[in-house]
Amino acid sequence: MPRIDPASVRLRTTTTYPPPYDAEARGRSALMLSDAGGLSQFGVNVTILEPGAKSSMRHWHENEDEFVMVLQGDCVLVEDAGETPMRAGDCAAFPAGNPDGHHFINRGPAACRLLVVGTRLDHDIAHYSDIDLKVTITPEGNRFTRRDGTPYPGKGNTT
Repeated sequence: MPRIDPASVRLRTTTTYPPPYDAEARGRSALMLSDAGGLSQFGVNVTILEPGAKSSMRHWHENEDEFVMVLQGDCVLVEDAGETPMRAGDCAAFPAGNPDGHHFINRGPAACRLLVVGTRLDHDIAHYSDIDLKVTITPEGNRFTRRDGTPYPGKGNTT
């Protein structure tokens, strides 16, 4: 049966970000629904942001589209142009190749839940707008480097 019971999906609380950026993921967790359903062409997750948590560091993808819908709670979308309050039912779309980095921050008193849908390609590069970091995504794993290509050592490089 193709039905997925979200209550049975393991909650992911880890991050692949290298230090010191791994600390930016505190308070963020995700239900990896597409993984639970065996999907490979696109990702579907419910990202849970505790008060004060960020969905990620501000980033954009060269090749992958992203779509986010606020399911529960309130948060703030941060982009180059500034901040946009978001509440349940609000949506945002991020086309591949648009170099306007984005992320969501929960500044409210209660948890916020986001439905996150994105392309899942074998090869992509994500750029982080506010820090000296980029990630190359391949079937072998994620490779984090500085903007000049210098690798970050240790955790976060799965190649």
